Amino acid sequence: MPLPSTFGPHPDTLHPAGGQQRLVFLKNIIQSPQIEVGDYTYYDDPEDVGNFERNVLYHFPFIGDKLIIGRYCMLAAGVRFVMNGGNHRTAGFSSYPFAVFGQGWEHAFPLSDFPVKGDTVVGHDVWIGHDALIMPGVQVGNGAIIATRAVVTRDVPAFAVVAGNPATVVRMRFDADTIARLEALAWWHWDAEKLARNLPAVCGSDLAALEQAR
Repeated sequence: MPLPSTFGPHPDTLHPAGGQQRLVFLKNIIQSPQIEVGDYTYYDDPEDVGNFERNVLYHFPFIGDKLIIGRYCMLAAGVRFVMNGGNHRTAGFSSYPFAVFGQGWEHAFPLSDFPVKGDTVVGHDVWIGHDALIMPGVQVGNGAIIATRAVVTRDVPAFAVVAGNPATVVRMRFDADTIARLEALAWWHWDAEKLARNLPAVCGSDLAALEQAR
């Protein structure tokens, strides 16, 4: 098999799919310092591909939580992330966020009392389907698939397929041994030349062939 003459689109390309305006390498349109996106992760939206950050909800700087998305992820239109700013205190008699508004209400409670579940982290090679919703602090493992309109309220194991509201594991894509070996291979960290050379193995189903490329 002849070797590729190029090694894929450059990760800094804005519209890598033949210039199609509906699809972007997501990191190239991110403005918020609280959002980190890895190389080659794309977002597809036929209506307004520039709207992604509007779908990261309640992401307030004073809370400081981050949305971290790995490399080679696939995000469909309407994917939304609810961040920790959407949480309210529920231990007291009122859940109203008085202290946020100040002007004499700041003594209601310390802002640090807001429940914070940590950063929201999506691993590498994760496919998130149309209109999926991911809640604060969720950790999504490498190779996972999140179905259309799933509401993800808890962590998703690596290489799991989840669906529903609340999302539950429908099946595992591979057995435990295969998953462990894929995690160890971590092809998503290979350099562009090595990846291009071994794409048939990455896209195939022969684990031994993929391990030979290591």
